Amino acid sequence: MRGVKIAPSILAADHADLKGEINRVEEAGADMIHVDVADGHFAPNISLGPDTVRAIRKVTRLPLDIHLMITNPEKFCEPFLSAGGDIITVHAEAASRSLLNNLSGEIHRKDKKIGLALKPNTPVPSWLKKETNPFDVILVLSVNPGFPGQAFMPTVLPKVEKVAKLASSEVVDVEVDGGVDQENASRIVEAGASVLVAGASIFRKGDVKSALQNMRAMAQRSTREVPV
Repeated sequence: MRGVKIAPSILAADHADLKGEINRVEEAGADMIHVDVADGHFAPNISLGPDTVRAIRKVTRLPLDIHLMITNPEKFCEPFLSAGGDIITVHAEAASRSLLNNLSGEIHRKDKKIGLALKPNTPVPSWLKKETNPFDVILVLSVNPGFPGQAFMPTVLPKVEKVAKLASSEVVDVEVDGGVDQENASRIVEAGASVLVAGASIFRKGDVKSALQNMRAMAQRSTREVPV
């Protein structure tokens, strides 16, 4: 089983010291930086834009995982890619299958990655097949989108298992975002996740390094291989 990736979500970081917060999680061994983008329409919050991503790109070499919780994501993929995004994840609820396929082609032609996000109550699309999956990441939200610090919904674990069966463990990452912490990390990985997005449980624990490393240790307790 490949190692689990930890992606701290800067939505929960101290925005008065983003550079310092990013440096701390990078030094602690983070694998990427997760950037939640909310537009106040698709998700009931307004968060970060391309200018913030451009500033973040200047202070870290880690991959930037951009989660677009927005209506009309096709209008913003290019601005976030140009700002320094490495992975652009769009919601199944905000785009048709044909649009998602078009975005996949456009993003891959730029040598970047695309993800598909699913809200907690959204079923896995019937058209998403292992053989024809156009995505590099499938993100299962374990809270309703918009705000950090929400409690993890264990009811999404069967969905994570289903998604893992559709994803080649060597090609497609299964990402879980929302309420992920040191106590549930092992269960989430056992269900098939390969990327853990964590915000409050890392940035709001005081000792960022210990929080991140403890989460990695808990995640690595799982010995279950993701089905291929």
